[in-house]
Amino acid sequence: MLSLWAKTSGTWINVATVMVGTGLGLLLRSRLPRSMQQIITQAVGLMTLVIGVAMAASLSAVQVGPIDGIILALLAMVAGGLLGEWWQIEQRLARLGDWLKTRVKGGGKFTEGFVAASLLFCIGPMTILGSLNNGLSGDNALLTLKATMDGLASIALTGSYGIGVGFSALSVLVVQGSLSLLASLSGAVIPDPATNPYILLITGMGGLMILGIGLSLLEVAQVRVASFLPALGLGPGAIALAQLFWP
Repeated sequence: MLSLWAKTSGTWINVATVMVGTGLGLLLRSRLPRSMQQIITQAVGLMTLVIGVAMAASLSAVQVGPIDGIILALLAMVAGGLLGEWWQIEQRLARLGDWLKTRVKGGGKFTEGFVAASLLFCIGPMTILGSLNNGLSGDNALLTLKATMDGLASIALTGSYGIGVGFSALSVLVVQGSLSLLASLSGAVIPDPATNPYILLITGMGGLMILGIGLSLLEVAQVRVASFLPALGLGPGAIALAQLFWP
């Protein structure tokens, strides 16, 4: 039985890095040279690729009859990506951010920093997948990587918006903490999550999305990662459908 700390450790680490990053940002105030910002981003991008590959490897452990987990993931990713583009998930997230920024335009830099940082740190597949992993198995590796990225981003954002960025740690605590706890409750009804094909498929597809984020950070390709989010729901459906033919 996982302790409360084990289920939410990644969230607390993320909260701490945002606060530390804000403190450093207040000290540096955007004095960090562009070349140094670039090398930090590249280091995070390379580590993101490593995490993505490790997660994607779980696809090889999924097998439903004659159908390999990689084939199931491909079908779910293509269908989910098409749905994501049809629903315009990327564009809707961008419009939501623009709307919120417009709403608080007169609220000063503190409010703008809080909203901008909250959106950046709480919306995206790493938040969902990392919280799921942390809550189900106590694995905080993905949220720790995200925490590092958020901490570094906090330095740059604080240079522009000020201390309001630090208060986005409250948003991280509420959103990620809630997702991790919900995931831990669902884990109680999932037999052996570590070997469950549904969890393995979701983890593997999440790894592919994390690879997309890494490629974007390294400026190799701009992958529309958010558009693939519906695949996380379609994957288990693909397994259930396959099991009807090959129980």
